[in-house]
Amino acid sequence: MVNFPVIDLGKLDGEGRSFTMELIKDACENWGFFELVNHGISHELMDTVERMTKEHYKKCMEQKFKEMVATKGLEHAQSEINDVDWESTFFLRHLPVSNITEIPDLDDSYRDVMRNFAKEIENLAEQMLDLFCENLGLEKGYLKRVFYGANGPTFGTKVSNYPPCPKPELIKGLRAHTDAGGIILLFQDDKVSGLQLLKDGEWIDVPPMKHSIVINLGDQLEVITNGKYKSIEHRVIAQPDGNRLSIASFYNPGSDAVIYPAPELLEKEKEKNTTYPKFVFEDYMKLYAGLKFQAKEPRFEAMKAMGNATKLAPISTA
Repeated sequence: MVNFPVIDLGKLDGEGRSFTMELIKDACENWGFFELVNHGISHELMDTVERMTKEHYKKCMEQKFKEMVATKGLEHAQSEINDVDWESTFFLRHLPVSNITEIPDLDDSYRDVMRNFAKEIENLAEQMLDLFCENLGLEKGYLKRVFYGANGPTFGTKVSNYPPCPKPELIKGLRAHTDAGGIILLFQDDKVSGLQLLKDGEWIDVPPMKHSIVINLGDQLEVITNGKYKSIEHRVIAQPDGNRLSIASFYNPGSDAVIYPAPELLEKEKEKNTTYPKFVFEDYMKLYAGLKFQAKEPRFEAMKAMGNATKLAPISTA
């Protein structure tokens, strides 16, 4: 039985720092996923986010989900369904420009709570990027600068509910994929499980844990680290009982940010010839939109071909 990495971020201050940094390093290099405790986000705020999100689902989304299920005949499926997920979602954009006032049916108090939560998650994302830089031997702030582009990073939150499913053997909560972006920070249900990652050919459960934040790495960090860190395939298994809550925040490069392996890492590893492409993040996202549930390697190859056709000048990270 493998032990999913759980890291106490509170131990960064003090004698446990080097050990904690080593745990983060190992998780990034060998898992692409890990779970944070003592991450600095108020438990009271997290409890409020959870309560309000569940209330919003009951009030505004549950009936719509039931109507979708009925329309598609999902409850009567007789064979595996590969073109739809058993989830009810909405998306909040925070950066570069927030859309939170435009989302219908959100109470003002819920909007305020989600704004506060997003700011805390943004700070944690940037803290983690700097810790990654430290472990990689990159200058502090390097990853944030690469992500910045002309107008700053793109940052948003996908709010999902996975209701009880009568045919979990035929319908996935969310089909297997890697995440396209940078760093993903997940506040997940602490009672109802379902999230799994693929490690060494086996699907492993990401354990529900109260007040934790699950971190996973996206495709962009794999490219920037020249494969030292990997984005990992993951999925959500639908459950016959319980409504699973998932609040996943995506801290991604700006749309015009140019992504490529960090030259300093190539020099250290004496790998002048990299297998990873150089591209504009927005171009990658356009490709990903149609290929999300397919392997990432052909996406990288397609971007490499595009880059060879249109040579990109490196952006300044000074």
